[in-house]
Amino acid sequence: MTESDIPEGYDPKAFDPFAVTVDLAVFTVREAALHVLLIRRGQAPYAGAWALPGGFVLPDESAERAALRELAEETGLSREHASGLHLEQLRTYSDPGRDPRMRVVSVAFAALVPDLPEPRGGGDAAEAQWVPVPTDVPLAFDHGRILADAWRRIGDKLEYTSLAMGFCPPEFTLGELQQVYETVWGVSLDRPNFRRKVLATPGFVEPVGGAAPRRTGGRGKPAAVYRAGTATALHPPLLRPAADSTGDLSGEGA
Repeated sequence: MTESDIPEGYDPKAFDPFAVTVDLAVFTVREAALHVLLIRRGQAPYAGAWALPGGFVLPDESAERAALRELAEETGLSREHASGLHLEQLRTYSDPGRDPRMRVVSVAFAALVPDLPEPRGGGDAAEAQWVPVPTDVPLAFDHGRILADAWRRIGDKLEYTSLAMGFCPPEFTLGELQQVYETVWGVSLDRPNFRRKVLATPGFVEPVGGAAPRRTGGRGKPAAVYRAGTATALHPPLLRPAADSTGDLSGEGA
């Protein structure tokens, strides 16, 4: 926009300026546990405190492009690889006092990535780590609230979408898929019921090569290998059991 594009009588300087940032809740499953990526801030404010990765939206960027850039920088992935991961907008956080520097509005995103190596700190981050969820680590700004909202969102969406595939490699066993649900929900699921429910949901998974080749390893019968199907919404949904459940999927029939 140039000065000639500004309507007559409109003065942009009459409004207080504010900045726009992106914050990312990046989740993965490591060692059978849900983890989130945290960075230790290298600069004020909150120097030395843990926070979600993120940064300011540049003048020539959309919030989505800024989030993709930050995801690539913090995970060490190429921009092309990062663009193929699950990244969705969570919500906007705009409380006037959320940042002591100035008025800052943050657009938060949730990202799901398969197991990755140790991260590297990018930008003004002194270091970066995968931290188990839930975490009792105090977070800078309002990032504790953002993390809680993001965790709740992905837990809810696992019930009625194929979002769990974002944690899985291209080819996986049903046991690996079940582990994703158990780690995100924090419950134990009955293996036969989970398998029956998944295979009965149209388009949820499909056998690799059409005949589900077997993956060997450990004792017992080799496990069949699957990949994501074409469905994005699950009908019927995989309903989350109560937190104190030790087995059955809620909503299972006889």
